Parts: sequence; structure tokens; C-alpha cells
Amino acid sequence: MSVKFKCTATGDSMISRRLPAEGEYAGFSEVRDFILQGDFRYGNLETTVHNFECYGGANSGGSWLCSPPGVIDDLRKFGMNVLCTANNHVLDYGHGGLVRTIEYLEAKEMPFAGTGRNLSDASRPVYIDTVSGRYALIGCTMTFNPECMAGMQTGSVMGRPGVNGMRVTKKYHLPKEEFVHLKRIADALGINDSMEIIRAEGYLPQLKEGEQPFGKALMFEAADKAEIISKVHPADMKRITDAIAEARFMADYVVVSMHNHELVGKSKETVDQVSKEFSRACIDAGADAVIGTGPHLLRGMEIYKNKPIFFCLGDFIIQLETILRAPDGMFAKQGLDGNDRLDVMFNDRSANGKRGLCYDPIMYKSVIPYWEADENGLTKLIFMPIEEQFHLPRSRAGWPRKECNMKIMEHFAEMSAEFGVKINIDSNGIGSVEL
Repeated sequence: MSVKFKCTATGDSMISRRLPAEGEYAGFSEVRDFILQGDFRYGNLETTVHNFECYGGANSGGSWLCSPPGVIDDLRKFGMNVLCTANNHVLDYGHGGLVRTIEYLEAKEMPFAGTGRNLSDASRPVYIDTVSGRYALIGCTMTFNPECMAGMQTGSVMGRPGVNGMRVTKKYHLPKEEFVHLKRIADALGINDSMEIIRAEGYLPQLKEGEQPFGKALMFEAADKAEIISKVHPADMKRITDAIAEARFMADYVVVSMHNHELVGKSKETVDQVSKEFSRACIDAGADAVIGTGPHLLRGMEIYKNKPIFFCLGDFIIQLETILRAPDGMFAKQGLDGNDRLDVMFNDRSANGKRGLCYDPIMYKSVIPYWEADENGLTKLIFMPIEEQFHLPRSRAGWPRKECNMKIMEHFAEMSAEFGVKINIDSNGIGSVEL
């Protein structure tokens, strides 16, 4: 008889509060029980974990996120038994905050992947041994500040703590007539002059025929049409495929977690091309599933070679405005002093509740997939729709519960249909994929 692998996955946990001390909140048990169907039970920890023993980082992933170490126990109460820690918030509290997060996860014996004390640690698979087999998780992120990238350890210098980063290179194609105008603008502004001095000194590569930089960030090429070409850095892609090959040898079922805020078009729900290509390349290399997180809302899913790709599972827990402290940099972004009150800073940032993730109901809607597979791929895939109680005050909002109407699953089914996935919805709102 074929071994049946059982998996559940949740989206971003931006958790800043502990579960109620008295026990379960209304709706907790239904979510937990659905997650517990899996032997492999994944969550994305999108915060740092410590008791503010660390200074705030010079940059952040948007907000400076920090959670008390007990949240690891709370995620375990939801059923999670493995976490991805690769995201754009890893250095919100500097390298010290990242190391403390690692130490608290290790102390609580919570397996995690995607960050480490050096690049080898950050890119290494983590393994979960269960009755249905051995599962491997490899974590990475395409969205991160450059200083977040972990460094490789050498024989003479220790490695740098950080994230398993997938650097994305972009080239901007323009038709020849626009390309000529762009060069004239660049020359008129002198925007490339300093780089040309450095290039002449040999510290930058020589330009190829048909290339035109525009400042430090943008490289244009003459082409037949206007488009943006995004690619994962070859060295990073090889590191992922090598990790998949090793995990394929060591484990029965291999999952890759990809955190990514890449946007294309005018909707955050649209799946970008680099996510598609990266996810398919991971499965071509031997992965059994790819779990996407990042833009804080649902994106559709694809079944590629009978293996699931969840391009984004949205938010599982969203509690951005109940952090206990924030460094000066978070206040300075609003033109405030670091000794101002948190409510003043958050009200300024949100224009008194008119903008931001916390004030958009779509960020509070998600799904939890449960799937079964054998050596040939998927045999079952169902979804529980959840919402994080947007209607409650911020002191109680952000915890997931099952959604009672059909709208979330209907919208998810519509987005997934673009990838050829057909989802049927039963009277309880549970979606099931026709395989």
C-alpha cells in the first residue's frame, strides 16, 4: 500500500499577543482541529521573537515587529509543528534580534527553516519525523533588505546571521525609440556619472551592447516591446535546488516555502512571473509542494505535475498594532519623536484608520489547505476558509476563525481557475479540488 502524506499550511503569522489566558477564544478549536489533520503542519512566523534585549534595526520590513517568546507556544497550540522564518522582517531588531529569535525557537524545540547563524544554516532543510514519513522544509524569501542576507562561513571568517535570500535581478526592456529618449534623460541629469567613474576604475562590470543604466537601481535594454524581466540570481537558485536534492535523499516529502512581495500589474492578487517560474523550478528539482506567503492577501493556486503550488496563503494572524514597543525609526517615518506614544504613531501612520493593512478587510481573509499525497502526487486537497475578525477592536482582532459564508472560497476558486484548478464548494464553505 502506498504511503499517504498528510499536510496542512497556514499563511503569515504576524502575532504580537498571547492567546487568551483563560483558554480558547470562540472559533479556535475548529481552526486547530482542521490544522491537526496534517502530520506536517506549517506556519510562517513573520516577526522577531525576544524580550527587547536588542536594538532596533536601521531598516525594517515595513514595521519593526517583535513578539514575546510565548507566541511560539501559542502557534504550537494551533497545531503547527514546523515554521518558516524567512521573510522581510528578520532584521527588524538587527542581527541580535535574529539570533535571539533563533535561540528562543531552539529552546522551545520548534523546528524552523529559512534563517540561520550563517548562510549554510539558513539554507539547510529542516526535517519532521512522523508516522506517515519524514518531511523536509526549505525556507527562503525573495523580499528582504540587502543586509538581511546571511553570509557564508569560510575558513578564516565566521558567517553572518541572516536569511536564505533569493535575490531577484530585474531588467527593463524598452522599444528603441523610448530607449533613445531614456539615454538622453540620463545624460541630461547626469544620473549615471558617478557610476561611470566607478566603472572606469574597474569596480563595476562594463556595459554590454544595448544596456542603459538609469541610476543605481534600474538597468534598461533596447527590445521590441516594453516589459520587465525578473530572474532569481543563479547562485541562489542553485542553492535552493541543491537543498531540494539533499532533502529528496533524506526525506519522503519535500516542501519549499517562498516569501515574496513581488507585484505585477495594478492588483496585489496577480501572481508575478518570477514566483511562477521559481515555484515550478523547485518542483522540477524534486520538491513535492511550494507554499507562498508575503503580500498579506490570498492569491490563486496551481497544480503543477500533480503537485500543489500555493502562491500566497494570505494572513493567518494579523496583529500589527498591538506591539508593545517600537524603536525610534518607526516613529521617525511618521515625523515623530521616538518617545511619543504608540497610539499617536499608529494613528498618524493610518490617517486615523483610513489606510494600511490593519484597515483593509481583504487582509483578514484567507484559507487553510489540507492535502494528502502519495509518491505520484496529490490524492486529496481541501480548504477551510478563515477570517481574522476584522470587526473586533484591535485588542481582540487578528485571531483566525472559520468563515461562515461562501465569499472567501468563491473568490479563491475564481483566482485558481486562471491556473486550471477547479474548486467545488460544499454547504459548509469547504472547498475541494477536482483532481
